[in-house]
Amino acid sequence: MNEYIVGLSDYAATLAQAWKQQVAKVGEDKAFLDLRDYPLEGVKVIDRYTYSIKVKGRYPQLLYWLAMPFFAPMPWEADRFYSQPGMKKRNISLDWYPVGTGAYMLTVNDPNLRMVLERNPNFHAQFYPSVGEPGDRAKGWLVDAGKRLPFIDKVVYNLEKESIPYWNKFLQGYYDVSGVSSDSFDQAIQFSNQGEAELTPLMQAKGIKLLTSVQTSISYMGFNMLDPVVGGYSEHARLLRRAIAIAVDYEEFISIFANGRGMPAQGMIPPGIFGYVGGKAGIDPYVYDWRNGRPQRKSVAEARALLARAGYPGGRDARTGKPLLIHLDITGGGPEDKARFDWLRKQLKKIDLELVVRNTDYNRFQEKMRKGNAQLFMWGWNADYPDPENFLFLLYGANGKAKHHGENAANYANVKFDRLFEKMKTMNNTPERLALIKRMVAIARRDGPWIWGFYPKQFVLHQSWYHNAKPNLMAHNTLMYRRIDPQLREQKRAEWNQPIVWPLALLLLLLVVTLIPAIVVYRRKERQPALVRTEGKR
Repeated sequence: MNEYIVGLSDYAATLAQAWKQQVAKVGEDKAFLDLRDYPLEGVKVIDRYTYSIKVKGRYPQLLYWLAMPFFAPMPWEADRFYSQPGMKKRNISLDWYPVGTGAYMLTVNDPNLRMVLERNPNFHAQFYPSVGEPGDRAKGWLVDAGKRLPFIDKVVYNLEKESIPYWNKFLQGYYDVSGVSSDSFDQAIQFSNQGEAELTPLMQAKGIKLLTSVQTSISYMGFNMLDPVVGGYSEHARLLRRAIAIAVDYEEFISIFANGRGMPAQGMIPPGIFGYVGGKAGIDPYVYDWRNGRPQRKSVAEARALLARAGYPGGRDARTGKPLLIHLDITGGGPEDKARFDWLRKQLKKIDLELVVRNTDYNRFQEKMRKGNAQLFMWGWNADYPDPENFLFLLYGANGKAKHHGENAANYANVKFDRLFEKMKTMNNTPERLALIKRMVAIARRDGPWIWGFYPKQFVLHQSWYHNAKPNLMAHNTLMYRRIDPQLREQKRAEWNQPIVWPLALLLLLLVVTLIPAIVVYRRKERQPALVRTEGKR
């Protein structure tokens, strides 16, 4: 924010100096900075509920930043209270006892057992939306239009250490919402002939609903553009990266390792973010063809041809005759990771390339990335805010990780791309901005600094009594829109948890059958005449 908020950079220096003076005067334990005594040049209080922020130039994304937790207004009294001597030692802090203005307040905070949220009696008047997106009304997501929020009085989160007990409790109706773990996936989800996820008959019979949504995130493989083999901007380097991108079959990866919960990526911008283009117009033409109404990965034969044009026919360097080794730098080492590494080796083997996995601990891996010593790596990004700038900046040259310590892990730098980014980043979402984004994506596809990977899909199951469950993967305040039908919940719980008495009856019968012979033997013994033994005389 130093780049945009007027006076913020100087403000940080002012506070640092003031803190130093406070510590020298009263000691660190008693030091406290009352921020009311240190005005920030670019921020002005207008009234009790309003303040203004002055920015340098234009920056529309500031609206998204204002929705993040670190921009939440904090009463000075809370700041002063938690800064009292001894509070930290007793774990009395904002982290453990948060202060806010949301619809709920945290009344029980035991992360190892249970956390409870209860309605905030001081929550300001807020009402359920009356207007939604196309299809919202048909799905019942506007039934509560205009009603005051929140609907639920108390929300309880229990920690279940094992997935199977949690899943069974969900099926019994003791949990309202559930994800889908790999252990229960086949029991809950099946795929249609068109490849669409749908519920199994068991789930449908219970009235359970499935919500799927593509997350605003991407999981990808990156080439280090500083590497002398896979990096660079020559035509040979582009062809090599393109051949590898075709060979790594992410459709198969999603099916094997993600239970189908993913969407092959065609670029860095995921669905739901301005600038994403789907359908035929949105495919990466260097890796995919459009066939039968859907994108289809180019053939291995075409990848081999590209590899030969790059100077590596049959996977060997045409100049030296030596096999080309591709090094994957990564962290991890469990059984699931081994299966993933074996799969990746198999993908490159299809075009006669050898993949060498360099598995290191996280600190060593981070050091390699910072110094630009990796060759091929696996990475990912979750959106901080719903704007294309938050994804396109991952390939902006000035954000290069090795040179500028930024988030451009591939160290990609293209002058045309950078120039378009600088023009696009502060624009509103207009057709002109979309045109610039398309040009940037086209440049990145041609250079191929990433194997685009996939956009993860979220699968959520909810019970029939759980309403207004429209997914929003960017917002954290959706709980206040949810509504529960407690009568239906009790009814379903009673139906699904009828006492089963026949095992007890069977056990009782077995007990009786087992006891009958013993009783018969005992009674026979009781009825036998006593034996009289006469001792003979000497």
